[in-house]
Amino acid sequence: MVDSATSSVALRSLGEGSILSTRGDPALVQALLIGRHENSLLLVLPNIVPSKAEVYGGRAVAARTTVLARQAGREEEQQRSGAIRRLVLSNEGRTKLDPSSDRSFYSFPRFVTHVYDAFLQTFTQLYRDRIPPNSEILDLMSSWVSHLPPEITYTRVIGHGLNAAELARNKRLDSFFVKDLNQDPIFEAADGSFDAIICTVSVQYLQKPEQVFAEIYRMLWPGGVCIVSFSNRMFYEKAIAAWREGTVVSRIQLVVQYFQCIDGFTEPDVVRGNLHSTSPTKPSSPLDWLLNLFKATQKDPFYAVVAYRNFKPI
Repeated sequence: MVDSATSSVALRSLGEGSILSTRGDPALVQALLIGRHENSLLLVLPNIVPSKAEVYGGRAVAARTTVLARQAGREEEQQRSGAIRRLVLSNEGRTKLDPSSDRSFYSFPRFVTHVYDAFLQTFTQLYRDRIPPNSEILDLMSSWVSHLPPEITYTRVIGHGLNAAELARNKRLDSFFVKDLNQDPIFEAADGSFDAIICTVSVQYLQKPEQVFAEIYRMLWPGGVCIVSFSNRMFYEKAIAAWREGTVVSRIQLVVQYFQCIDGFTEPDVVRGNLHSTSPTKPSSPLDWLLNLFKATQKDPFYAVVAYRNFKPI
């Protein structure tokens, strides 16, 4: 007996020319192929109510079989909008010493770099290693300079920040928008809009990181990467308490937990230190030796946490 109600299942795992074996399942035999969307097969399956004749060995032939569930499982996972499993921060951990509006604090443009050149070179190399050419990128909490590799071409780079004058000076951005994520962490971008989302030395200011990272997940295409980099510098009065009062280890773990609290991210990778080795050059004079020693003491420690939506591409 066949109920008139139907249910639809998208099978992204079936590519062009794929053959679906029914294996004698009446639900699949009666499946009607009604369309294709972005390499997906859309099937409408009747909700089967098995008769006694369809029962063998005490088991009814299920309308939605385990095989079908496995085939549809990947699509269902990819469609999940990054559900928040748990809150990472306590109410106290979200507080700032300066509770005034972030828009007001950042209203005056700061055309300076907040970390040393060695740090900038390190995460530029990380972007070079992790973000493929022709990607579509969202640069979260960006500024007047881009740290993306200058020699690589990307399809589109969109910037986000709190100061329009700074963002307008960033020549790598194709477009930008101004938004206070501590007031409104929801983005207008469509699901799966970006291949990569980056956040550079700014994660310490997020008061609603769980919602922001859920949005990051939603906006990433399956297999897309999110790279969050940071050092030990901050606007102390604007950093959240959980960051201000933490150690290097606890701050790394905090960002790791931001990813882990969202359903669907891969296990985060933690990156520390210099990503490219350079042979030390012999100082040409005592003055050069002193300058090199000074530079070594002034280096910013580099940390990054990297995770992917659903899976890490090979």
